[in-house]
Amino acid sequence: MKANEIRNMSTAELEAKLTELKKDLFFLRMQHATNQLDNPVKIAGVKKDIARIKTILREKALRPEA
Repeated sequence: MKANEIRNMSTAELEAKLTELKKDLFFLRMQHATNQLDNPVKIAGVKKDIARIKTILREKALRPEA
């Protein structure tokens, strides 16, 4: 997911996507722990997407509404 795509989303959409990604991360970690995960790089990708969304949410919170 690109930062530009994330910036175009509303705050409610971002929070919903964040919840979804956290759930995905949980299931990926469970699969990794039980040796069922085919591609462990997915975990890092989901973590980076979570970080991007949190960063954009913070930017939106700090930006003065004009």
